[in-house]
Amino acid sequence: MKLSAWKKSKLEQAMVGYMFLLPAVVALCVFLVGPIFYAIYVSFFRYNSLNVSQKQFIGLENFVHLFHDPMFGRALLNTSIYAVVVVPVQTAIALFLALIVNSIKGKTFFRVVYYLPTVTSTVATSLMFMFIFEPQGLLNSFLKLFGIHGPNYFNSPTFALPAIIALAVWSSVGQFMIIYLAGIQDLSDEVYEAAALDGATGWKLLRHITLPLLRRTTFLNVVLSLIGCFQVFDQMYVISGGTGGPLNSTLSVVLDLYNQATSGNMGYASAIGIALFIIILILTLIQKLIFEREEA
Repeated sequence: MKLSAWKKSKLEQAMVGYMFLLPAVVALCVFLVGPIFYAIYVSFFRYNSLNVSQKQFIGLENFVHLFHDPMFGRALLNTSIYAVVVVPVQTAIALFLALIVNSIKGKTFFRVVYYLPTVTSTVATSLMFMFIFEPQGLLNSFLKLFGIHGPNYFNSPTFALPAIIALAVWSSVGQFMIIYLAGIQDLSDEVYEAAALDGATGWKLLRHITLPLLRRTTFLNVVLSLIGCFQVFDQMYVISGGTGGPLNSTLSVVLDLYNQATSGNMGYASAIGIALFIIILILTLIQKLIFEREEA
């Protein structure tokens, strides 16, 4: 009898727990899992959201079209260049800032200062950089002091993407600095004391102690940075006005997806989204393999 009552009590506790979880599970299914499966379903159709009645099953045609679409190819190239530059530069600067902040007083103040651009609206920071990089903006006004006439950055196919890269590094480096700072402060002082007894100082401590112990933190930062780079949209949209110009030099994969979706081509837009997911997954697995080999 007591055992039966105990089981009933446990079951009631479990039901109460599941009831508390239910809203989160429903929200997850409705706003995340459901749309993912629906996007996979739609990607096999010629699906115009402006005329749903003409939905037509075309199999893998949308995915085949990706390989022959020059617009998607240019978007993927721009995004890859953006990621190749932003990820290492952002990671290196974040590590440098974390090491500096960790070695000085007032860590809380500098954490807030460097993290502020991360929590600031992307639209606001994009507009600020448009003001800095405009023909008569702050940067060109500064260059004029040295007799240099700067270009119209965001209207130049050569300088538009590098200017957005500078914006991305500045606006998000604080997030990765905070992660590095947490990793550094979690390192054991005993390791450094032992290394110091062996005569290791300065660069040797950084190279042989700090960097190896921060390998997992670096992996986390690189993966998060890479995912963020391949999902870049806000800056490209605001600065180019949604066109990806000039001459598609600021067109990203997500911006291309957005343009396809807003023009009604939901099937092809879904295929782009799935292709982007596969690319990010493959790159993440490659990085995981590389870091695991280094640890071994």
